[in-house]
Amino acid sequence: MLLPNLCQALALLSTVAQSSALNLGNGQHVSIIQDKQTLLQDIVNWDSHSLFVRGERVLFYSGEFHPFRLPVPGLWLDVFQKIRSAGYNGVSFYTNWAQLEGKQGAFHADGIFALEPFFQAAQQAGIYLLARPGPYINAEVSGGGFPGWLQRNPAISRTRDARYLNATTNYMNKINQIIAKAQITNGGPVILVQPENEYSQATNTPEFPDPVYFQYVQDQFRSNGIVVPLISNDAGPYGHFAPGPPRKQAAVDIYGHDGYPLGFNCGNPYQWPAGALPTNYGNLHENQSSSTPYSIIEFQGGSFDPWGGYGFGPCTALLGPEFERVFYKNNVGYGLTIYNQYMIYGGTNWGNLGHPLGYTSYDYGAIITEDRSVAREKYSQAKLLSNFLFASSAYLTAEHQGNSDAVSAFTGNKDLFTTVLKGQSTKFFVVRQTSYESLATINYNITLPTSAGNITVPQLGGTLSLYGRDSKIFVTDYDLDGIKLLYSTAEIFTWQSYGDKRVLVVYSGPGENNELAIANASYSKATIVEGDNVEINIKKLNDRTIINFSTSSTRRVVKSGNLLVYILDRQSAYNYWVVDAMPQKSKLILKAGYLVRNATVIGGSLKLIGDLNSSAPIEVIGGAPSKLQTLTWNGQDLSFTQDHNGVVKATAAYFPPTIALPKLSTIQWKHLDSLPEIQPGYDDRLWTPADLAYSNNTARNITTPTSLYASDYGYHAGSLLYRGHFVARGGEKELFVRTQGGQAFAHSVWLNSTLLGSFTGNPSFEDVNATYSLPALRSGSSYIITMLIDHMGLNENFRVGDPSAKNPRGILDYNLPGRSKSDITWKLTGNLGGEDYKDRIRGPLNEGSIFAERHGYHLPGAPISSWPSVVGGPMKGLSKAGVAFYAADIPLDLPKGYDITLSLSFEDSSSNFTSRPAYRSQVWVNGYQFGKYVNNIGPQVDYPVPPGIWNIRGTNRVAVSLWALENGGARVANFSLKARPAIMTGYGEIESSPMGSWTKRRDAY
Repeated sequence: MLLPNLCQALALLSTVAQSSALNLGNGQHVSIIQDKQTLLQDIVNWDSHSLFVRGERVLFYSGEFHPFRLPVPGLWLDVFQKIRSAGYNGVSFYTNWAQLEGKQGAFHADGIFALEPFFQAAQQAGIYLLARPGPYINAEVSGGGFPGWLQRNPAISRTRDARYLNATTNYMNKINQIIAKAQITNGGPVILVQPENEYSQATNTPEFPDPVYFQYVQDQFRSNGIVVPLISNDAGPYGHFAPGPPRKQAAVDIYGHDGYPLGFNCGNPYQWPAGALPTNYGNLHENQSSSTPYSIIEFQGGSFDPWGGYGFGPCTALLGPEFERVFYKNNVGYGLTIYNQYMIYGGTNWGNLGHPLGYTSYDYGAIITEDRSVAREKYSQAKLLSNFLFASSAYLTAEHQGNSDAVSAFTGNKDLFTTVLKGQSTKFFVVRQTSYESLATINYNITLPTSAGNITVPQLGGTLSLYGRDSKIFVTDYDLDGIKLLYSTAEIFTWQSYGDKRVLVVYSGPGENNELAIANASYSKATIVEGDNVEINIKKLNDRTIINFSTSSTRRVVKSGNLLVYILDRQSAYNYWVVDAMPQKSKLILKAGYLVRNATVIGGSLKLIGDLNSSAPIEVIGGAPSKLQTLTWNGQDLSFTQDHNGVVKATAAYFPPTIALPKLSTIQWKHLDSLPEIQPGYDDRLWTPADLAYSNNTARNITTPTSLYASDYGYHAGSLLYRGHFVARGGEKELFVRTQGGQAFAHSVWLNSTLLGSFTGNPSFEDVNATYSLPALRSGSSYIITMLIDHMGLNENFRVGDPSAKNPRGILDYNLPGRSKSDITWKLTGNLGGEDYKDRIRGPLNEGSIFAERHGYHLPGAPISSWPSVVGGPMKGLSKAGVAFYAADIPLDLPKGYDITLSLSFEDSSSNFTSRPAYRSQVWVNGYQFGKYVNNIGPQVDYPVPPGIWNIRGTNRVAVSLWALENGGARVANFSLKARPAIMTGYGEIESSPMGSWTKRRDAY
């Protein structure tokens, strides 16, 4: 709906609404409004076509970026600027309940978890935000965002169960109050908020979809000051709580859904399955929510990759530029105007925040890599499409015409499929192959309806070509601020108007023939002003100018009156940028290198800020001052020329830096036995007794005398340690254990100091039954079973009513044949303090159970000078099973003016992970755990750590754990520090994240 002022909005709120009450127990009742209008402000409105912000139609074109996956607030602006430079104007973000309320009732959103710097950076970059705080987020994070303590709550999560609703109250109140302050109504960047997430499928839940529950979640937002529109994210176009018409009970303001058509298996990156391209989105939208803009809140921007997977290289190939050209343009054909690409920047599952199906990297094959590079072709291809949409104002009101007769439409060729969007005058034609997965090349002609009648194109001879896994957006009657582009089969990158001058940039794929026509008679005289040596056919026909050309790597420029048409091949178009020029808010079109961040035009000066990975020509083809006096790149003056068309040319030079990194194989590491628990005389009196005779965990009934579920005792992340005490009778022969740690977990079991055996892990198993033979036991003697279990994160809870997030971690069962289970008395530990975690800087998930972690020896400043030294550290390794901890202080002195990501790399000569020795390592840089490496599973071997975690000009505490699971021990084959490509940047100095300093943990054991 669109209301021009607040008075009308408030009048709507007086509409009679039906309501009911929900009993939360303890005498609490909450009123549930079942049918209401929720327009509480007049800044962000909508109609059936698009959003309006301050009265102007807005395309919300967004990418997903999670601040918690980049724990360097000093780099958030960097990512936002790269998103903005790709042509996007929006970012969607989740917040992670598990990190913000690690202990029930204790909410912490400060330091690296503070959102205010995130909001400020978005605003500085010119980005609108869609806030998605859950309470459930999925997102491939541990528990889907549910904190581990929720495992102890017997409620059915994501339902009207009062015990669950009460558990969400503190988090939802606090996080919504933070978001509310950042709404556009308060001068912030948040224009949309999403309640819940993918509330779309259920198991054994009678009330589904439950309007009482879904309305309750919405009311949590509204009661905490959220006044911008609420938008949903259905896990597919199911229509849950869509507003209609007619308006449905508990409906959101704007309905949205997600789509992941190629799924999450990157094993065959060059095979596209038939039937995966969505062809019914437009019709579904009309049936479900025709009164709101068509909105896709998550559309596939890549894929996560599991333990034992293929790595993100194949994911990038599977969901690469061809995928963007076919699948993204297919969505455009349905007229979507609220769009979010998941992910646009993935980041890192640092500090144990990931779910058990994913490893440390969350690169996702996104257009911006984990180390914040924009060198992927995906980035450039995305930039072409986004800039076209923002240059095409007619798109915002164009209407989808349906697909019922799209096969052979306009082409007469059954191998082609054409979707049409019809505006008041402009039309958009999305042309793809009927078998979208085809690799064939189709030659064809197309008859386009225009204001001058139906015209079969090309008119000047030849045919059009459509290669396999490609699609095109043709336009007719396209307005260039008074100049009519009658049609174009070359795709438009952008166009801009500068006074009476127009600049149009079009492009096409390799070896293609294309044609465009300019309708205006006054512009009928056209000349080639650049590219004379390449064939181009210009002809005046029926009072219009027709330009026919074949793709060439040589740029062609055609001038027709005051219109300059730049004709590019697609690869060349990748190097062009559309940049906001401040303070006038005009737009520059320029050719440049690796990245252009922003521009300032004041009088006769033009200041450009950007990044380079090599020297690059700078060419401003539109928007420079007509009489340019000074041109700077990152503050440095550039020599330039300016021609009679105002085009500015210069060169920005790249100077390779000198980078000297220490060789980790030759430095002195300090070494500590980090499994003293198996040594004689170890004292575990301070450990947590496993003495609960029950568990509220509803995922599984306990089958042991007392619960051995780690979360029952407050341990929710990292590794887990158990010690079981018993007195032998002399006849015990074997020990049976069933453990659960999530996919790819492992365990090792010792009797006193003797290794009984290990489960070395399997990416398909989240739990395992294992039986170990015992040595001869002496009757009457005391023995201790020590078990180290890797905790890979809690399961997600995608299906409502399915208690997957409560699947316990730890020991599920055990048996000493011939003995009562109660003959063994258990204790356990995880991170020191459990939910009363010690490291408030890095949050509740960063640490685990091993001795060095419990004492904080991974933190900067921890006293290690008295420990034994070993050259090569983890490369010397262990001669038997156990856990070693290595630490070293690494000096760095990286050059200023460069963005350089350093990675810690594990290398092995064997390409087959399953044939490698079984060991696991964690790596910490200045206390932040930035890697969990599994040598016999993989696939990740390289762990990028961003500047800001690295002190790039100072000393860094680097720590490595080595858990050898086999009797022969293990060593890291080659552990090295590597520099990713050095980017010469105008971003400026990066503020380091908080590190704190080590203090003695007096309660450590």
